[in-house]
Amino acid sequence: MKHEINPKDSPRGFAFELWKTAGMPKVTIFKTFDITRLIKVAKRSGMKTNMLMCWCIGKAASPIEEFYTLPAGGHLWQYDRLAINTVVKTVNGTVRLCDIPFSEDIHQFNEEYLRLTRQVHDTNEDHLLGDEYMAVDTSTLAECEIDGVASVYSELFTNPFLAWGKYRRGFFKTTLPISFQFHHAQMDGFEAARFLNGLQETIKGLTIR
Repeated sequence: MKHEINPKDSPRGFAFELWKTAGMPKVTIFKTFDITRLIKVAKRSGMKTNMLMCWCIGKAASPIEEFYTLPAGGHLWQYDRLAINTVVKTVNGTVRLCDIPFSEDIHQFNEEYLRLTRQVHDTNEDHLLGDEYMAVDTSTLAECEIDGVASVYSELFTNPFLAWGKYRRGFFKTTLPISFQFHHAQMDGFEAARFLNGLQETIKGLTIR
């Protein structure tokens, strides 16, 4: 559940005051990931590549305290649960948004991912969890190779945002450039780097039991 906290009573107090009124308070980091292991797991398990990537993002973000806070509307909000948001192309050819509650159990997350994205696809309606979960936004442009996305900043959308395109096959490994955008009042470069390093470790250690 979402509740407001006093920034001065949190580790983000100084950064919140520094960045809350900045014209462009978001930072984007670009990093190329080795996703060889993830592609192998997807083929062997029959699970969707995008689902596995979303689960790895949730797994890497979940132990980092800053992912549970969100600056918005001049306030700092605290959440106790995470969700991963993905873009779904619907039966009508439009795109809608889908929040999937994060679970450490990859099988449970996979079931929810398949059920909810199918629901959004069929109904042409967003599935958003609102104040119940802090959402980490993602977007995939699988039709083309991109180096990343620098999103337009809006006060309405201050959530962390990851974007990627088509993965790139090499002789010995498969790589994927990913951009990670975050609000500087939410986290600093140290936490962002910890998350990105954790994401790579999660991908390389991915197993399905």
